[in-house]
Amino acid sequence: MNNKGWIAKITCTSIATSVVFTLVSSRALGGAGYAAAFIALVVFILLGIVFDIIGVAVTSASEAPFHSMAAHKERGAQEAIRLIKSAGKVSSVCNDVVGDISGIVSGTTAALVAARLSQSFSASEIITQLIVSGAVTGATIGGKAAGKLLAMSRTNAILLRVGRLISIFSRTGK
Repeated sequence: MNNKGWIAKITCTSIATSVVFTLVSSRALGGAGYAAAFIALVVFILLGIVFDIIGVAVTSASEAPFHSMAAHKERGAQEAIRLIKSAGKVSSVCNDVVGDISGIVSGTTAALVAARLSQSFSASEIITQLIVSGAVTGATIGGKAAGKLLAMSRTNAILLRVGRLISIFSRTGK
C-alpha cells in the first residue's frame, strides 16, 4: 500500500476507533455512578499505556531472536516477526490511533467525572477540574514514561506475548 493509501486507511481507522471509544465511554458513563466512571477512566488510561508500550517495543525490536524462536516453533514468534516488519504502521496504530484516542477520551471522561463530583459535593468546579485533570495527566504521563522504560528493557518478552495473543485470534479465524 502506498503512503497515500496508508494515510487514508489510518485516518479512517482513527475516526472509527474514536467513535467506538466515545460510544463506549458515553454508554458506560450515561447513568453510571462514581465507581463505574472511575473504572472507565482507569481503563482508558491503561489502554493508552499498554498500546504505547507495544508501539515502543515494536520499534525497538530486532527480528533475529524471533527467527530463532520461530525455527523452534515457539508460538507467537512468526506474528512478532510480522509486527517488526511493519513496525512503522504498528507503531502508528498503537501510539497514534489507540494511544492518542485513549488520551482524548480519558480527558473527556475526566471532565465528566469532575463535573459530577463538583455537583454532588457542592465543590468548586474549577478546583475539582484541576485536581481530576492533574491526576489523570500525571497517571497517563507517568504510566507512559514507566511503560517506555519497560518496553525498551523487555522488548522481546513483550512482543512475544503480543505475538502469542495475535496467534490465538488468528487460529480461531482459520
